[in-house]
Amino acid sequence: MSLDDQRKRIDELDEQILNLLNERVRCAAEIGRIKHQNGGEIYVASREEQVFRKLEALNNGPLDGPAIRAIYREVMSAAIALEKPMLIAYLGPEATFTHQAAIKKFGQSIDYLATPSITDVFHTVAKGEADYGVIPIENSTGGSVLDSMDMFFDSELKICAQIYLTITQNLISQSPIDKIRKVYSKDQGILQCRDWLHAHMPKASLHNCESTTKAVQIAAEDPECAAIASSLAADLYNVPVVEKNIQDRSDNTTRFLVIGKESSGYIPSMKFKSSFLVSIKDEVGALENTLMVFAKRGLNLSKIESRPSGKIAWEYCFFIDVNGHFEEEPVAEAVSELKKMCPFVKWLGSYPDK
Repeated sequence: MSLDDQRKRIDELDEQILNLLNERVRCAAEIGRIKHQNGGEIYVASREEQVFRKLEALNNGPLDGPAIRAIYREVMSAAIALEKPMLIAYLGPEATFTHQAAIKKFGQSIDYLATPSITDVFHTVAKGEADYGVIPIENSTGGSVLDSMDMFFDSELKICAQIYLTITQNLISQSPIDKIRKVYSKDQGILQCRDWLHAHMPKASLHNCESTTKAVQIAAEDPECAAIASSLAADLYNVPVVEKNIQDRSDNTTRFLVIGKESSGYIPSMKFKSSFLVSIKDEVGALENTLMVFAKRGLNLSKIESRPSGKIAWEYCFFIDVNGHFEEEPVAEAVSELKKMCPFVKWLGSYPDK
């Protein structure tokens, strides 16, 4: 076929694709109308993941799985926006990694609300001022985000989805390295680059701030300061990137959670993860007995971490991630047994797993 023939074929395909996309959106809008009448959630993370996985199974290339997800992410985002105006709260300001994770999950057609702190994300969603919130929960290098973990003690919001985002950190400043006296970032940003900072900027003082984007704002105003943040934030505030990729690990990844009023519904054959807060009695073997509740049912724990309860001195609770959905029999049985032996058991939500 000639070049003109190929272009004509593309034009024909574009027309077909456009008609089919609009037909798909009309179907999605009708589903949204039915769900609204029945009081159902417009966004259902488990159904979304089911669609993605089905498309990946049907795909014969040359587009790969991530490309298919990215394309359909925007198709779904446009459909949701037509079904119901949706607002997603995130740890701001604009261009934070949390903002990027939120867009990765919900797409460009959804409205977003930057909040000044993780606490504000929870409160905004709890008060109904936003439909969902996106918060960081742990990083593969820096560990858990304690502010996020602690908010679950008193919040009634549920986890309904998770997002994994590869994090590339950059040193951002108006000045060269030898002129920088202070480095600002969120605590996780500094933790993810501590070896690089020790090797290249041992005399610079390190300062935590509420977000990586806030650090860039500081660097924009003071030439003796630098920020550790994304290149997107550097572009937004017009501050040069002095050094790229300063994170200590090339596989540096942050896990984010989507929080809302409802958890994700169960779909058979799909892999899920469930999160819990559990306190144990102050006695010998209490933790071992708690873990055995899961082990004897063949349930794998992908995370267990202790945090002070904040209610009684030296009282600790354990954050536990277990493979499986709250509605699946082995998980439900384990929770029932835990409630008989533990002072406090709180289900934080179930959501699709990788």
